[in-house]
Amino acid sequence: MSRKKVAFIGTGGTISSLGDGPLDTVNYGAMGNMLQAGGILDRFPEVQQVAEVVAVPYRNVPSPRIAWAEWKELVLLCDKVVRDDPSVAGIVIGHGTASLEETAYFLSLTLKVPVPVVVVGSQRPASALSTDAGLNLVNAVRVAADEGARGLGALVLLNDEIQAAREVTKTSTGRMQTFRSPDFGVLGQADGDKVVWYRRPLRRLAPETEFDIRGLEALPRVDIAYSHAGADGTAVRAFTAAGAKGIVAAGFAPGFVTPGDAEALAEARAAGVTVLQSTRSGSGRVFPTTKLAEAGFIPADNLNPQKARILLALALTVSSDAGDIERIFATY
Repeated sequence: MSRKKVAFIGTGGTISSLGDGPLDTVNYGAMGNMLQAGGILDRFPEVQQVAEVVAVPYRNVPSPRIAWAEWKELVLLCDKVVRDDPSVAGIVIGHGTASLEETAYFLSLTLKVPVPVVVVGSQRPASALSTDAGLNLVNAVRVAADEGARGLGALVLLNDEIQAAREVTKTSTGRMQTFRSPDFGVLGQADGDKVVWYRRPLRRLAPETEFDIRGLEALPRVDIAYSHAGADGTAVRAFTAAGAKGIVAAGFAPGFVTPGDAEALAEARAAGVTVLQSTRSGSGRVFPTTKLAEAGFIPADNLNPQKARILLALALTVSSDAGDIERIFATY
């Protein structure tokens, strides 16, 4: 049986990095030595055993720097990959783990390609003893080529586990099992014998979404205000003054903030800023309480603050009506 073709886009990150020897698992970033996509494939030639993997030129960007400009470029690049070569069965994107979950969720809301897209990273650089870069890449390619991956939006693959972009989050600075999906768990696993699936997301996913960013020059500004004991609203007022169109309040569980933040958020709402109430707890829904409704704040469902920020920014490209935004948060 012929191998499927999978495109590999490299954006840098730990999976592409070469440190100062095999025991450098901490300071490799200071070396500034990152392989391009083709170099990663050359370093781990075993990936060609599971598919015909072709490198797609891009540029290396440390993941803390990745945001709107790179997200739009990646969406358009995925369009181009499939348009130029309809035989491509899937796409893998290498990415630094710092902001990997945010890129994956943005792609899961905005991609329009019919093939699976899998975002992959690693916790140890490609040069490290017992690096996870090679096997993560191999398994991401296997998942991207698997028919079961179709229709699931963008996926995340690390540590043999297949995660939904909407739920997955980085939970550890250095451990291999860092990417977890609170409340719901993995979609499946890339085991040595085969890729196995156990559940499917029910929320709407790419490519069947209402968000089309191709004609946009920028996203509406949305900021996250992290509430803590004694927070007095200074951050909220600064975001409002900076021109925020939306503010995500990362509040205490199950979804409220300090009196100082509440006052500032009410001022922001009166000034026309959309206020979304999320929680810093990392698990569970923000309930649609009477108090939130009276304040005009929209609950973020179970999205963590960084994911809620992305969905709110995209929602504001469609509508600023509170009812429409509530619908969007109940849909995606």
